[in-house]
Amino acid sequence: MQLGINLGYWGAGMDADNLAVAQEADRLGYAVCWAAEAYGSDAATVLTWVAAQTHRIDVGSAIFQIPARQPAMTAMTAATLDSLSGGRFRLGLGVSGPQVSEGWYGVKFDKPLARTREYVEIIRKAMTRERLSYEGEHWTLPLPGGPGKPIKLTVHPERERIPLYIAAIGPKNLEQTGEIADGALLIFPSADHLEDTAVRHIRAGREKAGKTLEGFDICPTVPLAVGDDKDVSTLADTFRPYTALYVGGMGSRKQNFYNQLAQRMGYEREAAEIQDKYLTGDKQGAAAAVPHDLIDKTTLLGSVDRIADRMKAYAAAGATTLTLAPAGFTLDERLASLRAGTEALERAGLA
Repeated sequence: MQLGINLGYWGAGMDADNLAVAQEADRLGYAVCWAAEAYGSDAATVLTWVAAQTHRIDVGSAIFQIPARQPAMTAMTAATLDSLSGGRFRLGLGVSGPQVSEGWYGVKFDKPLARTREYVEIIRKAMTRERLSYEGEHWTLPLPGGPGKPIKLTVHPERERIPLYIAAIGPKNLEQTGEIADGALLIFPSADHLEDTAVRHIRAGREKAGKTLEGFDICPTVPLAVGDDKDVSTLADTFRPYTALYVGGMGSRKQNFYNQLAQRMGYEREAAEIQDKYLTGDKQGAAAAVPHDLIDKTTLLGSVDRIADRMKAYAAAGATTLTLAPAGFTLDERLASLRAGTEALERAGLA
């Protein structure tokens, strides 16, 4: 199992530190550095900045939002980033959520699976440098009856097939991801529930495509906080607002994929309480309602040895790249967490 690092969103006041974290991850041999986007910093600019100041580590979008870009534009960006980085780019895609898609981009959040499939097909075709024509429900290229003609990508990518990941949570999305992508980006993954909530659906998609899980990158993102095992409860409290935001407030009452995931993990009553409190403005109450067990199962907390044991569990459950999101109030704390992650991987015998 390899390790990755997730820098999260740029522009939160730690930008210089984030670059130092990426450079230290590069030095330590981490496999990939991911950057996110929502409605602040865009991931493409951040990844270009990081790629220019690192040497070996891959850079990946976690995610490029599908409603933000036409698929041909994403193919152009991917080809450019892969070329500039010397073949170190990984393309992560996701549909975002209805609030962002419709409120920020003005793109109707409908038929997300069909839109994702078409988007991927167009990108794959564009990257081959064939003349681009496509007829689908959501995109038709060129537009009929106009001056447009099939044209091809003028950039020669470093690689024709850039690794393509999809951020997936629900069973149908996970199955389609297994069918059409090279990897899956998972959030709030519990090693104890990974087979049931994710891997079996991905496997079904691979089988539909006549493939196995071999070569497919299952990539959970896991917050990390290093400390004494006696202080695990205190360490877990660090992530209460984070968990409450996603389970309680990331989406509407009817469409919150993270809340639904928590329910599938057995926290039906708790997920409902967290959401009720969050959506009525009681964010502190929502954070307090998050069960310690839910946080502990979806993070890496405690000593290096305890973290190593958890890493073994993720590897046994099918994770192939474990992406760490290290907590820390200072740069030194975050860098120490990175080094602890490497040490834990070695103690687990997974390096």
